[in-house]
Amino acid sequence: MLKQNSRIHFAHLEDAGNINESILEGYRGLEERDFIRRSHSFGGRHENLYISATRIPGVEAVLGQAMTFAGALLKENRLRMGFWFNDMGPGDETSRHDHDEFDELLSAVYYVHVPENSGNLIIHDPHCTTEIKPKAGMFVFFSPNVMHSVSVNQSAQRRLSIAMNFGPE
Repeated sequence: MLKQNSRIHFAHLEDAGNINESILEGYRGLEERDFIRRSHSFGGRHENLYISATRIPGVEAVLGQAMTFAGALLKENRLRMGFWFNDMGPGDETSRHDHDEFDELLSAVYYVHVPENSGNLIIHDPHCTTEIKPKAGMFVFFSPNVMHSVSVNQSAQRRLSIAMNFGPE
């Protein structure tokens, strides 16, 4: 189901519990050679971790549903998508940034594992700030030019999410 306000759109993945469990188990079993690329190094952590979708069971289900939601939001069925993982340990945060770099039309995040107090998504609008408490199985879609950040992970566990950008095919 897709819900929206003027700038932020929400959706939930059906059977998220089983899919997320499979993704988390696959992610934890990765080896160094499974990482295609790492980028955006801050404080000793790479914020963006690039992994082939075929390396982790369940990821393709998330990406397929994300593509369906993005197509509905953009009223476009010829899209391409890039994705990466964000693994935030205790004390980690993500600084304010946007995804408006190339020809992106839409950005999104999907939450795989979200311990309590592991950081909120903060949308920085020129007129207001919106703080979103993530939940496992939740998608959040927004414009690539929207500034956003993630507050400090105050839990004792790692939080795992998948970020995405959608553009014209």
